[in-house]
Amino acid sequence: MSTLLFIRHAETDMAGTFCGQSNPPVNARGHEQIHVLLKTLNAGSIDVVYTSDLQRAVTTADELAKAFACSSTVTSALREINFGEWEGLTWSEIETKDAAYANEWSNAYPNLPAPGGESFDAFQVRVLAEVQHLLTLDGYFAVVTHAGVMRVVLRALCGLDEKEAWERTKLYCGFFKYTDGMSR
Repeated sequence: MSTLLFIRHAETDMAGTFCGQSNPPVNARGHEQIHVLLKTLNAGSIDVVYTSDLQRAVTTADELAKAFACSSTVTSALREINFGEWEGLTWSEIETKDAAYANEWSNAYPNLPAPGGESFDAFQVRVLAEVQHLLTLDGYFAVVTHAGVMRVVLRALCGLDEKEAWERTKLYCGFFKYTDGMSR
């Protein structure tokens, strides 16, 4: 049986934008968040850290692996959704660029991809396939990833609605534990 500790990566200077698969480094506040996370988790034990291959997640995962003296495995399957032409833009910039499509996207979410971006269905299939694989392993694993990935897990496997999932994933270095259909 495996327990997965899902952890959102630390903050970057792209906070407040559609960062998706952009690859910025962790900023100074993000490094502070990692330090607080490590102090919070110091009572536990982690067998392996699995992480998205994007720099902000890898940096967070490397610090966890070092603190818990375990290995880290990098996988692109844990990446955030690709926002295509919207990568790096704020919602205000998106609305200015194409108000009609922004409105259509907002009303159809999650069924309409950003222009040139990944479909939500493809994203969800990718994420859930990787999580199901991790659940076949035996151990206590940290999974350092992104808010969108965590929301997919919370909605699809834990039964939370979109609003609840959004609230649970807002904090950088925020986390939740998942074991056999249970989220804590």
